[in-house]
Amino acid sequence: MSQTTNRLATQTSPYLRSAAHQPVDWYPWGEEAFARAKAEDRPVLLDIGAVWCHWCHVIDRESYDDPETARLINEHFVAIKVDRDERPDIDSRYQVAVQAIAQQGGWPLTAFLTPDGKVFYGGTYFPPTDRYGRPGFRTVLKAVADFYRTQRARAEAQADEVFRAIDEHLRSAEQPGTLSADLVSGVVDDIRYLYDVAYGGFGRAPKFFHPGALALYLRRFALTGEPWMRTVVTSTLEKMARGGVYDQLGGGFHRYSVDERWIVPHFEKMLYDNASLLSVYAEAAHLTGEPFFRQVAESIVGYYDREGSDRSRGGFYASQDADVGMDDDGDYFTWTVEEAQAALTPEEFAVCQLRYDIQPRGEMHLDPSRNVLFLAMEPADIAARLGRPEEEVRRLLDAGTRKLFAARQARTAPYIDTSIIVSWNGMMVAAYLDAWAHLGLRDCRDFAVRTLDRLLTEGRAPDGGLYHLLTPEGGLHAGFLDDQVQVAWAAVRAYETTGEARFLAAAEALVGHVLARYWDEAGGGCYDVARDAGPSAAASPRPGVAGLAAKPYDDAPSAAANAVLARVLVRLGHHTSAPGYREKAERTLAAFAGSARSHGLMAATYVLAVDEWLDEPAHVVIVGPRGAATEQLHLAALGATRPGTVVTVVHPGGGAGEIGRLPAAVQGMVATATGPTAFVCAGVQCAPPVTDPAALPELIERFGRS
Repeated sequence: MSQTTNRLATQTSPYLRSAAHQPVDWYPWGEEAFARAKAEDRPVLLDIGAVWCHWCHVIDRESYDDPETARLINEHFVAIKVDRDERPDIDSRYQVAVQAIAQQGGWPLTAFLTPDGKVFYGGTYFPPTDRYGRPGFRTVLKAVADFYRTQRARAEAQADEVFRAIDEHLRSAEQPGTLSADLVSGVVDDIRYLYDVAYGGFGRAPKFFHPGALALYLRRFALTGEPWMRTVVTSTLEKMARGGVYDQLGGGFHRYSVDERWIVPHFEKMLYDNASLLSVYAEAAHLTGEPFFRQVAESIVGYYDREGSDRSRGGFYASQDADVGMDDDGDYFTWTVEEAQAALTPEEFAVCQLRYDIQPRGEMHLDPSRNVLFLAMEPADIAARLGRPEEEVRRLLDAGTRKLFAARQARTAPYIDTSIIVSWNGMMVAAYLDAWAHLGLRDCRDFAVRTLDRLLTEGRAPDGGLYHLLTPEGGLHAGFLDDQVQVAWAAVRAYETTGEARFLAAAEALVGHVLARYWDEAGGGCYDVARDAGPSAAASPRPGVAGLAAKPYDDAPSAAANAVLARVLVRLGHHTSAPGYREKAERTLAAFAGSARSHGLMAATYVLAVDEWLDEPAHVVIVGPRGAATEQLHLAALGATRPGTVVTVVHPGGGAGEIGRLPAAVQGMVATATGPTAFVCAGVQCAPPVTDPAALPELIERFGRS
């Protein structure tokens, strides 16, 4: 360690590099740190956080930057710092461990470990000194060091007890059961009881988005026509997008709302949240015809096109911070009355003040003069209040909103983490393809394909799977299930929306890799880390808690990897003649069926996958040469609102290998088509062929449905 930097200076993670100046003798996660802890018989201080995490920066400034606190750490502990975005496997396990001890989790996660990686004490943020009814960090450090030194047997016994509890918790999801419609309807009803009738969403403050539940309800509404399901989705989507949790000026959603009304957010923006929400808003706009949902979807795309992506090479950036400085509390995104007045004419301010509720006393706790912008009044009501024509109010609102955004752009913006995280990129590729399929945004399809090509080339690890992170120096951390299945799902969607057979081949290759390296033949389903990953992969080292086996099943924080895998397997079973995909999907889903009801809201994507496995979707096969007539049929098929519709495009002459992978019935259709033709099948029945794009959507909607 040099006089000015520690070991973190050479790390790829911006979160770790931001601590390189600290006087703490930090180690990144690795063999060296645990070897030293064992050699010197010291406990390990584990800090897990992220570059976008406000309280992580606070504890850095208050404690880890402090020489006296650093002295205590360096004297008594081996200190390890982990970026939870780079190492979700480490974070997920130690979150469970700390929750078992402190009944709370989150970031920063502060855990104290034995040298073999087991947790004997932990918490989240600790203030530097005793306050808020909580012990100060220095007090904690001294007490933990003394406890470990003088009561070693108790510390190790407690660590062993926590270890056993975590192991039991991680295995608790693996309760096999039978896949049935009753399982789906049961969880759907359970989630309904969490719905907030007044403000939308599920549960109370703080409120998270739960896009998996919204996607499940959208599908069930489209299948059943139940009005209450539509209400749950549309009310939630509307209230979220009218609130401050949605960036009213720049587009995109912040991470979550601290209040039940969706007004005051934690201001960081996460790629995985916006990817899932873009898919839901695009599909909701398509199913309901609500122009507001289309506007929101387009604004999410606008934010990522403008600020959140690598336009030249493809790829979406991981996150944007909430704050600029340590004393900042969302100041970039919020407004005082004086700031708004300085940016607007008096007439524009009058309408924007009512529209966005800009008042002398705002919503921010640390600085009550600052206002979070949310949609408080409709233009018609503003016009009535001010005695102005509604058309004039709308014109002033448009001009004022543009000026507020321009004034905000002149501020110093919070840091954008340009890391290319493969799993999250797979999610946004699929979301952009959904935006193309549901809303006709062609630029979304083109950029999604460019990004997917980058993931499938630069992201390829030596073992044939995908890395977790792309860096200028190459990929990092091979061996996470989530990266493989999210990109496989993106590849399936790319095949369906472009008709390019290479994407089907890519999805099959990734699934083959997953089944070879992650699959549990005894119990079904997949582990989150490859069983036999090499020393350069994320599997090494895995001491203590880090080495516990886990099969991701809950949506936490994004769609569960085993649920996504099942969806990919079901889809490949429809697209190809390869045996075994449907059976593997069944075994994956059945492995968790016994515990689905107890997981409820967090099992939403899993239940969505079960519903897709149970249902026999419409399978639309478009056969024809490349050209306008075939593309019009393709677009018409994508425009159908029947949930789960499988769309296959076949270009005769594309090669025997391409056609030979298709189901036998589809191969027969290819042989009989004399020009651009669409075939619609459901189960073992097929409708007469269609050549008119205008007639295709209605046929898809009704064929084979009671």
